[in-house]
Amino acid sequence: MPHAGLIVGLGNPGQQYDKTRHNFGFMVVDRIVAHEPECRLLSSKSEKDFLLWEWKPRGLDPWLLLKPLTFMNLSGRAVHKVLAYRKVDPGHLLVIHDELDLPLGRIRFKKGGGLAGHNGLRSIASMLATRDFHRLRMGIDRPQAGRDVTSYVLGRFSPQERPVAEQALGLACEGVSIYCRDGIDQAMQVVHGR
Repeated sequence: MPHAGLIVGLGNPGQQYDKTRHNFGFMVVDRIVAHEPECRLLSSKSEKDFLLWEWKPRGLDPWLLLKPLTFMNLSGRAVHKVLAYRKVDPGHLLVIHDELDLPLGRIRFKKGGGLAGHNGLRSIASMLATRDFHRLRMGIDRPQAGRDVTSYVLGRFSPQERPVAEQALGLACEGVSIYCRDGIDQAMQVVHGR
């Protein structure tokens, strides 16, 4: 059965990166897989580049959920491989990633455009030879003045930030469901209004 599209959550593999700000995309995919009964793992244990699930949202054609395991800077390899092998139109690609230019808790859908210095997006755009793919930007805010950006994005949410991050995860999952059912314009209208 053909797949309606591909949803990619960006992050870095490994326990040391689990639940870090840079892994917000992984967290959204993990939440969908954990809470949606119609998800099944497709990738085999021999596949080292990614984890891939098929998700059948109620009443819709199945979608693919992907977590690249190639580290952020090489995410495009896994995305390109899955799009080609599963014959998914890149016009039906949604990439979920952390966003420094949005406050924590704010999420925004975006149609193509710039890469905002995000290495995962840069890798995907390079492998696909286009920036014209949909994104779901998960706000993590910028670090305080003088704090290193790399250590900030690779750090975990503080106890004060966790409830806000959890709320954003819930809204992101709702937004992804709307995106799959009604498209990006409707998802923008609903999610951006909150």
